[in-house]
Amino acid sequence: MSRKADELGDLRLSLVPFRTESIMLAYHLARFKIDATPPMGHPLCGGWIKPVEAVDDPLWLRGVVIQGAGLPIVLAAIDWTGIGNDSHRIFCQLLAQAAQTTTDRVALHTVHQHNAPFVDRQANELLNKAKADPRIYSDRFVDDLMEQAMDVVKTSLSDAKPFNQVRVGASKVGQVACNRRVIGPDGKIKFTRTSATKDPVARAEPEGTIDPILRSLSFCQGDTPLARLYYYTTHPMSYYGDGRVSADFVGIARQYRERDEQDVLHVYFTGAAGNVTAGKYNDGAKSNRVILAGRVYTAMRAADIVGETRRFPVEEIRWKTSEILFPPREDLDLDALKAIIADDKRPTVDRNRNAMTCSWLIRSAEKRPIMLSRLDIGKDATLLHLPGETFVEYQLAAQALDPTRNLFTAAYGDDGPWYIPQERSYAEGGYEPSQSFVSPKSEAIYIEAITSLLKG
Repeated sequence: MSRKADELGDLRLSLVPFRTESIMLAYHLARFKIDATPPMGHPLCGGWIKPVEAVDDPLWLRGVVIQGAGLPIVLAAIDWTGIGNDSHRIFCQLLAQAAQTTTDRVALHTVHQHNAPFVDRQANELLNKAKADPRIYSDRFVDDLMEQAMDVVKTSLSDAKPFNQVRVGASKVGQVACNRRVIGPDGKIKFTRTSATKDPVARAEPEGTIDPILRSLSFCQGDTPLARLYYYTTHPMSYYGDGRVSADFVGIARQYRERDEQDVLHVYFTGAAGNVTAGKYNDGAKSNRVILAGRVYTAMRAADIVGETRRFPVEEIRWKTSEILFPPREDLDLDALKAIIADDKRPTVDRNRNAMTCSWLIRSAEKRPIMLSRLDIGKDATLLHLPGETFVEYQLAAQALDPTRNLFTAAYGDDGPWYIPQERSYAEGGYEPSQSFVSPKSEAIYIEAITSLLKG
């Protein structure tokens, strides 16, 4: 680890559940953006697909720092597959230090593209001890990126702009998202529609349960937008595994929007897309990437146009947090999984994925919770920050608590638990429950935590 990361590696900041702060002063917005593209040869998606051979388009860490609502609040999204457990905690601590705030006021999310890095410090250490190769990621690259991010965030504070208005818009995205899990008449999985689904019979099935709406929230000073935050719910991959780094179709859509408004920062957050992909509308043909990007871009522009007519003065900003302990999946055995990591005859995918599983089990044994958070901007918008590959049903349940409120949901925060399915999903079978690290009992705990956070 680098010096800064190592100094903070064991730091335990006091996190108070359900803390609410509100101070009415002038609000300012700092904006930051840093290239987060891995170098040639770097592992992608945890090391079990082809490493970096080329870069089709860069990966970015983008975010804002909100000042004037008590201690600063950091909202950030990075074009990586995931950041879990200690890696997520350390990255949030470093961003907090740079923004002059506390770790519990940082919401760091990944967009979840797969030709991108996957980061878990404890898992990498387990692989290091086993002399496994390839590992999940390069420690040097990630440590350097974290320090560069600190410098960029610090510098951004000196150029913070006042804002006094938010604009809220929404638009339906056509022919992109579908539910990955197609259930047959026997109540079991009939088809799993991956991001690229070649089977025409599987693609012909109905879209299933999704949230088709792309939401836009803009921070503005009068008529001038400073930053636009987008929220849409689907796995963001058209194809991957070829070693060519890309922010994929959502990143390309964001790039198109940035060309429209070069003085505005555009940040994209993936919603609760654990069981949502583009598989109904994508067979993996490379030409589909640009087609999907165009559909998302069209919705971005439409949502921003709607936002022009839905303007709200920023009268109050409030931040609220809550901790949650997900119980681990009952059939996971730490010693058995460590034996797989140590076995050099096992394929990389087995060793690396199980190293991440072990990281979660070690964390669970230490009772280190995950932080949920909520940002209220007046009575007009609420931003909800969730972990891992949360299923879309949790997002829809959160929206149903108050259908009159504009709720923006970002998942893929702390990716320690991987998939967070519904309880019934485990009996239905399929890919996601088999890769989840949390117990089927988690649904009731998770719903209660989200409800308490939004209703409290």
